[in-house]
Amino acid sequence: MPREGAAAQVQSVARALAVLKAFSGGEAFVPLTELARRTGMHKPTVLRLARTLAADGFLVQRADGAWRLGPSAGAIGSRYQAQFDVNIIIEPQLMELSAATGESASFHVYEDNIRSCLLRCEGPRGIRRHVRPGELLPLERGSAGRVILAALGEGGAVYDRIRREGYSITRGERSAGAASVSAAVHGAQRAVLGSVSISGPIERLTQELLQACAPAVVRAAAQLSWKLGGVSVAALRSTWHP
Repeated sequence: MPREGAAAQVQSVARALAVLKAFSGGEAFVPLTELARRTGMHKPTVLRLARTLAADGFLVQRADGAWRLGPSAGAIGSRYQAQFDVNIIIEPQLMELSAATGESASFHVYEDNIRSCLLRCEGPRGIRRHVRPGELLPLERGSAGRVILAALGEGGAVYDRIRREGYSITRGERSAGAASVSAAVHGAQRAVLGSVSISGPIERLTQELLQACAPAVVRAAAQLSWKLGGVSVAALRSTWHP
């Protein structure tokens, strides 16, 4: 009997969280019918959960019955942002990627038509000082910028291929002596946060070797996208300004 009660409590929490996560952020209020559709639960169940959440300020109901997130939800988000440290999230992932490939790994952020290396982990065989943190670089030169443009919807055969394959490889495009492979990283609401990449000397990083490293880069980008899933572009950019 206690085990059944514990299971019911966990299920209730999971359902309440599903209601909170049903708000995409793109609308002010969401009707009860739509919340039921998004959560896959019956309207009476959603209504009961919504009223419980509203009692603690996590939801607010409008006169016509529609719902929005309440101040308590905002307070939780603010506390998360206050304790969020980009280095704690990104740096270990770059170290893991560098160890797996033997090359230097970088995380790039962007604004308008430029990008910059926010964090970098030098590999044992990398090109020292090839990319300097804070250096401003064009988005359209190099794989780290091209995957960002592709994720943002840039048109053209090159970007169609990047979207199809999930990564970009360039050799000697931005710097004559360097080659790289990159994948885009997403945050809240699938917004494009930037890109993760590995790079090294063009003599060693052949097309074949870059292709072999691409899956590791794509996995790192997916892990970062998951870990940064609650982070907005504005929050990440607050750590860097061009």
